Amino acid sequence: MIDSGEPVTLVEASLRRVALINGLHGAEIVVMPNAMFVTVPGDEDVHTAVTHAGRALRLDQIHAVFTVVDAAEAGTIDAETGLARLAAARAAAPPYRPALRLLGYSLTAGGLVFILRANAAELLTAVLLAAAVGGLQLYRGRIPAAYVVFLLIGSSFAVSLAVFLLMRAGLPIGPYPPLAAALVTLLPGSLLTTAVIELATGQMSGAGRLAQGVTQLVLLSIGIVAAGQLVGVPTTAQGWAPTGAVQEILPWLGVAIFAVGAVLANNARPSSLRWIMLLLYVAYAGQVLGGFLFGPELSAFTGALVMTPVAMIVANLPAGPPPLVTFLPAFWLLVPGAMSLAGVAKYLGEDRVDGLTSLVSAGSAMLGITFGVLLGLAAGSFAGLGRGISPASPGPDRSADPRATS
Repeated sequence: MIDSGEPVTLVEASLRRVALINGLHGAEIVVMPNAMFVTVPGDEDVHTAVTHAGRALRLDQIHAVFTVVDAAEAGTIDAETGLARLAAARAAAPPYRPALRLLGYSLTAGGLVFILRANAAELLTAVLLAAAVGGLQLYRGRIPAAYVVFLLIGSSFAVSLAVFLLMRAGLPIGPYPPLAAALVTLLPGSLLTTAVIELATGQMSGAGRLAQGVTQLVLLSIGIVAAGQLVGVPTTAQGWAPTGAVQEILPWLGVAIFAVGAVLANNARPSSLRWIMLLLYVAYAGQVLGGFLFGPELSAFTGALVMTPVAMIVANLPAGPPPLVTFLPAFWLLVPGAMSLAGVAKYLGEDRVDGLTSLVSAGSAMLGITFGVLLGLAAGSFAGLGRGISPASPGPDRSADPRATS
C-alpha cells in the first residue's frame, strides 16, 4: 500500500482493521513513506517486524494489491495466500508493450493540450516531446537512484530547449501548454497532494514527501530556466488558440484522450479504462463547475470533492477497480504540479513577482484538492462506501504490561 502511494494515514487505519479482524487487539503500527513497524503481543512476549518500502508500483499492480487488502480487511483470505498474491503482483509483467506505453505518453500529453485549449502546433510539439520523455521513463528503473536527478534536469532542459527554439523560429506556440503536457509524467502532483493530506491528518511524514515533491519541481525548473537562459525566450511570446465551439468541445475530448493515455502509460488494466474515464470526467466537470461558482482558486477543490465519493462507489461495484487506481489519473488531470512548475520556473528566472503569484495559486490548488479529497473520503466513509480517513485509535495502554519490556 505504501508503494502504491497510499497516504500513511489510510495505510495505518487499514492495517489496524486487518489486525482486529484477526483478533490482534493490542497491535501497534507505525507507518512511514519508506518503512513500516508492526508490533503484536504474543502469549509470552511481544513480536516486532520491520520492513522497508519505496518501490513504486504500476496501476495494474496497485489493482492487485488492493484486491488483497479488501479481502484481508474482510477476513476472507489467510496470510499465506495473501502473501503469495502480493508476491505475484510484484513479479507480474507489464500488461502493455513498450510501444503502447510510448503511445500512452503521447496521448496523455495530447489530451492535456486539448484540456488547456492549445493549438495544433502546440499539440504536435507536445506529443513528440512527450514520446521522447516517455522513452526515457521506460528505462528509469534501470538508472541508479543517484543519477535520477540528471534524468529530471536533462529531460526538462531538452524539452524546454526544443520549445524555446521553436518559438524563436517563429512557430505560433506559447511555452506553457507544450512544456506542461510533455513533462506531466514527471510532475509530482499526486506526491504533493498526498503530502498535504498526511500533514492535514497529523502525519509528519508528509513533510518528507512535501520536501521531495518541491525538490523535484526545483530540479525540473532548473532545466527550464537553463534552457531559457541559453536561447532566450521573448516575454511576450504567445500562441494562438482555437475559438468558438471548437474551444468548448476540445477539453471534453481531451479528457477521453487523456484517460486512454493514462491507462497505457501507467499499465492500468484494460478493464479499468471505463472507470478511469468516468472519474476523469467527473473530476473535470467538478473543476469546471467549481471555477464557474467559486473562481479558479477553488475549482480543484470542487473537482476533488465530487470525484472522491464516485471513486469509492466505483470500488464497491463488482467490476470496479480500487479507488487509488482511479484517483491517480484524476490527480494528474487536476495538475497542481504543472502550476507549481510554472511558478518555480518564473521565480528562478526574472519574473519573480509573477512566479510568486503562481506558486501561491499552486499552493491553493493543492490545499483545495487535499480538503476536497478529505471531505469526500469522510462523506464516503460515513455513507459506508469504503475505507475512511478517521484517525486510527492509538491502541491500548500497555505501559503496565510486563511483556512490553521484552
